[in-house]
Amino acid sequence: MSKNLQESQTIDTTALDNEQRQVRINKMLQLREMGIEPYPYKFDKTHYAQEIQDKYAGLADGEETQDEVRIAGRIMSLRNSGMFIDLHDMTGKVQVFSHKAQLSEEQLKLLNMLDLGDFIGVRGKVRKTPRGEITVNSEEIVLLTKTLLPLPEKYHGLTDVEIKYRHREVDLIINEETRDTLRKRSQVITSIRNLLNDKGYMEVETPMLHTIAGGASAKPFTTHHNTLDMDLFLRIAPELYLKRLVVGGLSEKVYEINRCFRNEGISTRHNPEFTTIELYEAYVDYNDMMDLTEEIFRNAAQLVIGKTKIQFGEQEIDYGAPWARKPMLELIQEQTGIDFLKIEDDKEARDAAKKIGVETGEHDSWGKVVEHVFADKVEQTLIQPTHVIDFPREISPLAKVHRNNPRLTERFETIINTWEVANAFSELTDPIDQKARFEDQMKERASGDDEAQAMDQDFVTALEYGLPPTGGLGIGIDRMVMLLTGSPSIRDVIAFPTMRHKKK
Repeated sequence: MSKNLQESQTIDTTALDNEQRQVRINKMLQLREMGIEPYPYKFDKTHYAQEIQDKYAGLADGEETQDEVRIAGRIMSLRNSGMFIDLHDMTGKVQVFSHKAQLSEEQLKLLNMLDLGDFIGVRGKVRKTPRGEITVNSEEIVLLTKTLLPLPEKYHGLTDVEIKYRHREVDLIINEETRDTLRKRSQVITSIRNLLNDKGYMEVETPMLHTIAGGASAKPFTTHHNTLDMDLFLRIAPELYLKRLVVGGLSEKVYEINRCFRNEGISTRHNPEFTTIELYEAYVDYNDMMDLTEEIFRNAAQLVIGKTKIQFGEQEIDYGAPWARKPMLELIQEQTGIDFLKIEDDKEARDAAKKIGVETGEHDSWGKVVEHVFADKVEQTLIQPTHVIDFPREISPLAKVHRNNPRLTERFETIINTWEVANAFSELTDPIDQKARFEDQMKERASGDDEAQAMDQDFVTALEYGLPPTGGLGIGIDRMVMLLTGSPSIRDVIAFPTMRHKKK
């Protein structure tokens, strides 16, 4: 008995979960006994499947070539005792034909020990079968990885949602749609990065561990640094650090494609960790940010999907048409008949909301009430891309006061298919006003609002060194990809979404 086989037999098989796995382990041991290593180090591959399909598409049915290729991939179909194999790589599929006249006795034994899911390398010549399928006639087969677990049944696919998200690798093997969605996600991010780079933006990196949970109103995750003996927060937004880079003159245009973390609920639109693009540009305002938001979406839709009208469920969403720009209070008045600009008193605002069935907090301010009414009565009516502009000052602590109304700010949120997908400001550059806003937020926190922002004195100090007029924008990448790919759940566009502990 070979040394490799002796070592292999020390494998603990007590936890084997099914008979097929045991059969495959036995094959692996037999292969090693035959002197075939089931997990070699490399394979010199010369072609991808799609390259071969494209290059030889013009062959006549039944035509053979003397062109030798070396291909590698996963076995997704075995027919006629391995005579016909569908080999898949990242570009597609190519058929492999193996005939006993072309293979040695050892190769034929190997062929009989292959299973669905195994990785193999093949050396052979290209032909087109009489039925018109591009095929590689194998002259050598190399086992590259022996798989121990069987794949889900091909024709029913992966229907267990728990396995689909917890073991994404299996979902990717089985479902072309999943591979396509996640590849499109990568392409969307690339389209954003290329667009901004072409416009002269500088890509930067800022901390993910924060001493203060700032830049957004959200519940943070807390961790502890042992050496420094201090609590830290996982980033809820990169905003304050990015603006400090503009203060420092690193660039007048900066962006970060970043992971953020919020200790909040999970839903089809919310995951505790998510990806955003956040950017800042000096000498522009929120109107310019609206233009840029539209350009980012249209560019991604055209490059990745190939069109700007995209179906999502029963709705066709038009990213190419001019996007509506509507004041929040105007939209509320259209839906409820209430003109909140004529309401000065907080209690009067709460009473007005109550009359139309909107619940508010006992001490909610005018701005908070407006926010509740918008979320309850307006948001679900916005399907086509809409910039909702001019938010109340109380709920926008980092936005510049509106130039025409001191109760409002120059802030917008972009709503598509009833979802918020972007948030942007004419950035607050007045350090005195910013400190006062933080102090107001601290009062909100003291009264029980655990999502209110904390005082960030370092950021206020940075503003005192001078931030030029600046426009800022954040776009949720996950929701953007959902919309562009027609994905109903955020879990469909995140490779490994957050999951509960598996029940034993």
